[in-house]
Amino acid sequence: MKALYEILEPGAPEWLAAEALDPNRLPVHVAIIMDGNGRWAKKRGLPRVAGHRAGVEPVRGAVETCARLGVQALTLYAFSMENWKRPRAEVETLWRLLRFYLKHELAELNRNNVRFQAIGRIDELPAIIQRDLQETTVATAANTGLRLSLAINYGGRSEIVDAVRVLVEKAHRGEAVEVTEESIGANLYTSNLPDPDLLIRTSGEMRVSNFLLWQIAYAELYVTDTLWPDFNRTELLRAIVEFQRRERRFGGLGSNADASQDEAHSTEAVAVTR
Repeated sequence: MKALYEILEPGAPEWLAAEALDPNRLPVHVAIIMDGNGRWAKKRGLPRVAGHRAGVEPVRGAVETCARLGVQALTLYAFSMENWKRPRAEVETLWRLLRFYLKHELAELNRNNVRFQAIGRIDELPAIIQRDLQETTVATAANTGLRLSLAINYGGRSEIVDAVRVLVEKAHRGEAVEVTEESIGANLYTSNLPDPDLLIRTSGEMRVSNFLLWQIAYAELYVTDTLWPDFNRTELLRAIVEFQRRERRFGGLGSNADASQDEAHSTEAVAVTR
């Protein structure tokens, strides 16, 4: 938390949002569906690519904020497998923006001790993009802080298919294979990360869009109407504050009081049957 306050202005909205945080209950892994760039541009009478350009700054802010907070992992949904259906000019602009980000943010990633990786079917991307992603991964490999994952050419269903394919291939080679939650999880793109605690979606859409389908089984969902280019540090901190207000049950009972009350009711029921 101290590292975060170093970049906040006392009394500003982001400072007040940070004041509401419990430093002992931070999410371990935050995942974000960055949505609304096109609508942001349309509202201003600008081409869609202007929205994508405006969306770079919130990425920078989210990475720095999570790194300074001490969040262990941040996964950003940058390009889905379905995004190839968009106009070619728009897709090419996205690649240029990605290359610009990787080149110009490398020093900042290292300064904030961020370790970078790309997840998805990376081998299907243009060769120059694969090279830039690999170079950034290697250049930040020694960092020990925030694990930043960029989901590119990513699909949640395809990720599960790929994990199962690995198990099938092992079986074909004669290796002993058991299909369990653990074995599938160990072969997902995010096998080196804890599952997300908090999934944030901007732009108000109430869907997960094929993102981390396996991993978000028990994630807390936070949806905001804010379009991604307007999703600033204050917005992110408020999402984390909301996360901390929730009681996570993971399919079980909630507080001890609830458990005691249920036990009392059970005892009463037994007494009546007697």
